[in-house]
Amino acid sequence: MAHMKEMREKMLLVITVFASIYVVSAVAVDASYVAAVYEHKIILNPDPRTPVSRHEALQHMKKNLDIYEEQAARAAQQGAQILVFPEDGIHGFNFTRSSIAGYLETIPNPQEESWNPCTESERHNNTEVLQRLSCMAHRNNLYLVANMPDLQPCPLKTSPTSTCPPDGRWQFNTNVAFRSDGLLIARYHKQNLFFEESFDTPPEVEVITFDTPFAGKFGLFICFDILFHDPAVELVEMGVRQLIFPTAWMNTLPLLDSVQFHSAFSLGANVTLLAANLRNDRLIMKGSGIYTPFSATYHHAWKGDPEEGRLLVARVPVLEPLEVKQSAAKEVEAGGGDSASSVATDSGRCHQDSCDDHSPDSVHPSYPTFISSMMYDTFTFFLLNVTQGDVKVCNGTFCCHLQYRWLLQDHKELYALGAFAGLHTVDGRYALQVCAVVRCGGLDQSSCGQEVEEAESKMDFLLEGNFDTKYVYPSILTSRMVLEQPESLEKAADGRVTMKHSNMKSGLVTACLYGRMYHLDNE
Repeated sequence: MAHMKEMREKMLLVITVFASIYVVSAVAVDASYVAAVYEHKIILNPDPRTPVSRHEALQHMKKNLDIYEEQAARAAQQGAQILVFPEDGIHGFNFTRSSIAGYLETIPNPQEESWNPCTESERHNNTEVLQRLSCMAHRNNLYLVANMPDLQPCPLKTSPTSTCPPDGRWQFNTNVAFRSDGLLIARYHKQNLFFEESFDTPPEVEVITFDTPFAGKFGLFICFDILFHDPAVELVEMGVRQLIFPTAWMNTLPLLDSVQFHSAFSLGANVTLLAANLRNDRLIMKGSGIYTPFSATYHHAWKGDPEEGRLLVARVPVLEPLEVKQSAAKEVEAGGGDSASSVATDSGRCHQDSCDDHSPDSVHPSYPTFISSMMYDTFTFFLLNVTQGDVKVCNGTFCCHLQYRWLLQDHKELYALGAFAGLHTVDGRYALQVCAVVRCGGLDQSSCGQEVEEAESKMDFLLEGNFDTKYVYPSILTSRMVLEQPESLEKAADGRVTMKHSNMKSGLVTACLYGRMYHLDNE
């Protein structure tokens, strides 16, 4: 089922942005376009570690491309101007460096060569997949982005002094973008690989965009890239407001389910994110969406749903460059004013290691916290087992503050407020500051941090953290993987981020402020 969560009236939410204040960008009423993403039930090579011939590889890829053809036609019939397919959707995954050879094509650099594979098929040999995708875009008169493996000789023209891989060739996980007439207009090589032994990390970070007549500039990145600064945040800080995100995302609760984090990135970065995922239930791959700071059109299959593809189509606003006004910034820094970006009162928050007599500790002398692992990180938790409360929990000097009220006093589920600040080191290395309200897996505190998908309890809350980073991604995930948009988000110049929500429609699974300390990743 696809969901549309609209903000009350028109864009009244105070939007999180990578700037000193939160602002809402002005969008003309008619400045919109129709986007589509396709969640693809991939047809896999059953033995990906065994090399196959080019003919066998093409026969396999044809099965997935035939489905792409059908979905491109459906998207065009619904008025789509741009269509995004997922990562690995044509060829699959779990190849070795040698076994993927039959699937590779050498993709020319569109910055150096103008080429339409559909109308100029004879120019480059062994480009059958590129030709098929180009003709797909041309035939359906839409911009199209897909993911495929790329073979490039050494040395690279774009990095002639880089060291070549031992076998003398580069193999990249690659996005390709085609104009509506089939012209190849962009090529992006994935920077942050996730256990992909068949591919190389590019010797230099690629920051790749392309322009469209209907929405301006789009930026490209892939899957695991979303957790790192380069190139995702670099694109945002260049002013790119429309981002394209093919992914093969394996869901990990309570903090990194697909729709949960992808919508959080859209909201936190104040961008539109077109996220196309694979559908593979064995690997818990599911959840695609078209996310804007104001709405989310998404699909997240539930237990028992047929394992099948899903096309999502939505009209979304064109996001214009943000305008950060100095006068407003000064007002926020002073803590005054009554504009939408003004700062909430202190609400008893402990200013990290400078708590005074007005901190929650002075009202509640002891906070019985406990330690539990959540997603392999050691969180400090505090149980939320009274009807309402005003509490804080700290992990080191990083503190999270929560004001809450349960909507039903006799709710039977256990919840906790958790805080973590440190370096995550399992399946990736990245520095975090996280505030999260989570439903625990059972009724014992040792179950807090476990994966939970359903909940009945609802609360009104204000969740706040004082972050040492401006990169904070907010989310509210409710029962059966349904998103809710926060009522309000505010950011102060000192790093305090506040998320407020009430009148929940479904039981709370996780409410999270996910802060990324990119500058500490390599320490």
